Amino acid sequence: MDLPRARAHGTVTQRLIDDHLLSGRMEPGEEIALRVDQTLTQDATGTLVMQELEALALDRVRTEASVQYVDHNILQADERNAEDHLFLRSAARRFGLWFSKPGNGVSHPTHMHHFGAPGKTLAGSDSHTCAAGSLGMLAIGTGGLEVALAMAGRPLHLTMPEVWGIRLTGELPPWVSAKDVILELLRRHGVQGGVHRVLEYHGPGLASLTAMDRHVIANMGAELGATTTVFPSDGAVRGFLDGVGRGDDFVGITAEEDASYDLDEEIDLSSLEPLIARPTSPGNVVPVREAAGEPIAQAVIGSSANPGFRDFAVPAAMVAGRQIPAGVSFDVNPTSREILQDLTRRGATFDLIAAGARIHQSGCLGCIGMGQAPATGSNSLRTFPRNFPGRSGTADDAVWLCSPETATASALTGAIADPRDWAERVSAAAPPTPEAPDPPSNNDAMLEPPLPPDEAARVQLVRGPNISALPELDPLPDCIHGPVLLKAGDDVSTDEISPAGAAALPYRSNIPKLAGFTLIRLDPDYPRRAEAVREDTGHLIVAGANYGQGSSREHAAIAPRYLGLRAVIAKSYARIHWQNLVNFGVLPLEFEDPADYDRIGPDDRLHVSGLHEALAPGGEPTLRVRNATRDEEYTVRHRLSPRQREAVLAGGIIPALAH
Repeated sequence: MDLPRARAHGTVTQRLIDDHLLSGRMEPGEEIALRVDQTLTQDATGTLVMQELEALALDRVRTEASVQYVDHNILQADERNAEDHLFLRSAARRFGLWFSKPGNGVSHPTHMHHFGAPGKTLAGSDSHTCAAGSLGMLAIGTGGLEVALAMAGRPLHLTMPEVWGIRLTGELPPWVSAKDVILELLRRHGVQGGVHRVLEYHGPGLASLTAMDRHVIANMGAELGATTTVFPSDGAVRGFLDGVGRGDDFVGITAEEDASYDLDEEIDLSSLEPLIARPTSPGNVVPVREAAGEPIAQAVIGSSANPGFRDFAVPAAMVAGRQIPAGVSFDVNPTSREILQDLTRRGATFDLIAAGARIHQSGCLGCIGMGQAPATGSNSLRTFPRNFPGRSGTADDAVWLCSPETATASALTGAIADPRDWAERVSAAAPPTPEAPDPPSNNDAMLEPPLPPDEAARVQLVRGPNISALPELDPLPDCIHGPVLLKAGDDVSTDEISPAGAAALPYRSNIPKLAGFTLIRLDPDYPRRAEAVREDTGHLIVAGANYGQGSSREHAAIAPRYLGLRAVIAKSYARIHWQNLVNFGVLPLEFEDPADYDRIGPDDRLHVSGLHEALAPGGEPTLRVRNATRDEEYTVRHRLSPRQREAVLAGGIIPALAH
């Protein structure tokens, strides 16, 4: 990678930001405010968003299009998820949103099919919202409260990122696909490589990548920690929109010929090979041949990271006339009703079923730990975007991330296999190239349009017993004096802070209940110990680098806040979680000297005073922290804008807006 230049110039990212810029300067590190055209919410985060719309006293959404998807909590093992679905449908009808019914499909490819449009901005309460960058959109994953504010017509605030230009050359060789492109970037840079950056792809190699190939690459930009990913809107995008019957939405958006980027990198597609991410990080990437021979018990294809027709049709062609061996579960999560219809029209569904595949609902399912949990001590290969510890629903899981070709070759072999080696053994020199139906299926029946305003105003929200109200948040005290209830390491994910999975996920609408699951993967006793000091002193958390990586779920901020968390001191933060802490009045501080992290122990009592003065307009961003247990002091700092300082002082954004 080259050294940073003075600033980017003439890029697609700059064009998109400039078209929506309401305030601030397009200089990396500056806070900017953007107009939001569209929003996306899903059911695991959407229930809180709808409660936030209530708290904001919104009459009707003010965006061009807002869509509520139900794709995460679709296993109805009891009444709780069904209650969420009824609540979300009633809220969509009340506030003027589109409603995508349970089982219609994963939000990201479904939104791309029905609503995505070049040149638009999209704010989504899901970190993989960035997948829509495949269409030349500026699509940014955020916390739910920021999406609620965008629905209310308020701007989206973020730190202006650097623009990282990634030039693609060549074409992908046989048995290598789009998943291997993003895995190559993760191999080079790890899960922190894209922090405070937009990944913008350009170059002659784009010509060989379809819009859905680009979706695969853009989706997992979130795993690099990037603000978002941007592709140009070119012939591939036009072809996609024509195919789904929305050709009128096409607008060409490409970088200027003399465009320059803050950072530059190049990937020769022809040099890539099949790659795989080892447990337990998307950044732990190696060539598949280095892991070949490891026995597996499960392979799963689907998820928002590989949602296209070819991502299922190629595996179907590979297993046609063959059988999955005993002891291996080959699971298929169709990502939308349209994909399932098209696979069925082409006979691919029959080939999958005949080979022994297990066909599941159209939704996220195993990707969010809702079903398909692997057995303890067994390897699971998945075409998913994440393999954080325990995310699958199994506490000590061993989840590997790979392409559909690698997952299928391994399923047929019973062990991790490079698809090129499998092909050689079965004399399949060239990979199958199944053609999608033309035109592809277009099923609008599972999408409910917004009600007219007069009818919407009469809708009453449907609240089951599991739908709680937002907790009241008190202002930040001038002094925090409490214990360090948890000392966490590097790269702690929001899955570890507020777990997904079938046990916790149904309580996403019930913060008091969900709080009982907070951080239990790192400390099973954390909720009880937090409750014990909540009304007395509150508490702090100390963490390493990249604290809060992964999902955008704001539950990872509001649940600890409910338990009395007042501040986090970390080496660094993932972008969305840092903002979520601010949104709910938790003060995010950073060590001036990262070595001070090692000097603090669990249960040390820390004292931070003078917060009101430090967070006042013009206040110094540095603070002194006294460790009363060890009689030491450390210097910390915050990176809050004046707007964010006001929110933290008030106890969060909603209390700040009420003043």
